[in-house]
Amino acid sequence: MTETAEKALPDGWELVVGLEVHVELATVTKLFCGCANEFTSDPNTNVCPVCVGLPGSLPVINAAAVEFAMRLGRALGCEVRPSVMARKNYFYPDMAKDYQTTQYDQPTSIDGELMLGDGAVVGIERAHIEEDAGKTTHIGGGGRINDAEYSLVDYNRAGVPLVEVVSRPDIRTIDHAKAYVSELRDILLATEVSDAKMEEGSMRVDANVSVRPVGSDELRTRCEIKNINSIRSLGRAIEYEALRHIDLYGSGEAPRQETRHWDEAGGRSTPGRSKEDADDYRYFQEPDLVPLRPSADVVAAIDATLPVLPAARRARFAARCTVSAATIATVVERGQDNLALAAIEAGADADKVLTRIENDLAIDDWSLVSVEGLAALISMETAGELTATQTKQVLAQLASQGGDPKAIATELGFEAMESDELDVLVDQLVADNPAEWDRFTSGDDGDRKKMQGFFTGRIMAATRGQADGRAVAEILGRKARG
Repeated sequence: MTETAEKALPDGWELVVGLEVHVELATVTKLFCGCANEFTSDPNTNVCPVCVGLPGSLPVINAAAVEFAMRLGRALGCEVRPSVMARKNYFYPDMAKDYQTTQYDQPTSIDGELMLGDGAVVGIERAHIEEDAGKTTHIGGGGRINDAEYSLVDYNRAGVPLVEVVSRPDIRTIDHAKAYVSELRDILLATEVSDAKMEEGSMRVDANVSVRPVGSDELRTRCEIKNINSIRSLGRAIEYEALRHIDLYGSGEAPRQETRHWDEAGGRSTPGRSKEDADDYRYFQEPDLVPLRPSADVVAAIDATLPVLPAARRARFAARCTVSAATIATVVERGQDNLALAAIEAGADADKVLTRIENDLAIDDWSLVSVEGLAALISMETAGELTATQTKQVLAQLASQGGDPKAIATELGFEAMESDELDVLVDQLVADNPAEWDRFTSGDDGDRKKMQGFFTGRIMAATRGQADGRAVAEILGRKARG
């Protein structure tokens, strides 16, 4: 499968994607009642008259959920405004009261943005509060309601607090769609408003997909793809749907606005229901809940408690190193950036610090690696006291048992080789392998690369990894030039 829209779409077509991400908030109780907000409970054990909409039951809004929603909004750069709850009227078996309490024309958070790792920016239209529906399981057939023998409804999830984050249709590539979801997940975890577990449904993604000719600013008919439960599935669903639209336009037809379901096993989307417009939901203000009017002091207090977010954490390395954005993003995503930054500030080479952490510290527990130890180890490598291979081995032992890198290097018998000694070894290796040396000096680029690997490998084996690979390459180059 191709990974970017430029590869996925035929020439002349452009992808237009907006994402709706539903995030379950990590509150102790539900949005309008005192029932537990728990994923692992037995079906229909966390329910009450409010959850299932019994006549006479009245909602009381969860203050923690509102605070979490504002916290997420501010982390996304949104303006937090006075808001009201509304009733969105529709019939589904997992919404027993036949309406959803949500926000419509006066949401809590509006006009934000999310910056991706490569600097691209996706606008946030709104981030509004709403309640989740129950969960319906269709038994028999293909697992869809039309083919099922019967259906089971679990109302444990009904009333769980959600924030729906709605992006603007700014996404033009599949990679950016996947990066957007990944970045949003990192923000959710950093702000601790959700566990963001897609596999448990606490983060669910719907993709609004359309295509248009390159150079056009038209927003053509979109389809909303649901049932996307992983970032990989998101990429596959967008690509399939975009190509389906292009095929329709190519045959003189056009897609119709509808909700479609993603079939991961089949690798295709299937029709759901016609996509309603706002008028079809007959929104009106929820009469049983008062408006939410957060004061400026409340918003300021939320701002004061926000952590340094992933984009800002990545930016701290921008002027310090020349490694790729992907390397920086990996270190930040693992939560190893504070260790890296402190080691750099202690004098270690920034590029080497980040590269070593990315490649050689991909472990769950690195707590035994102190800032001082990492900085000292990288400085030893930079000074030529350790080869890259030796540095990797010392770091592995440092992570498993802690200690002083100099002492570990001594214990492992690592000593820097003198350049004269290395020269002698290279001369002997060249004399023993004349055909390979001829390919290195006279062959094409491919031969030269292969033979450099051959000679370097032999030297590393002969020195039990103590030779510096860069020094070997320099000696080989010097001898080849005569």
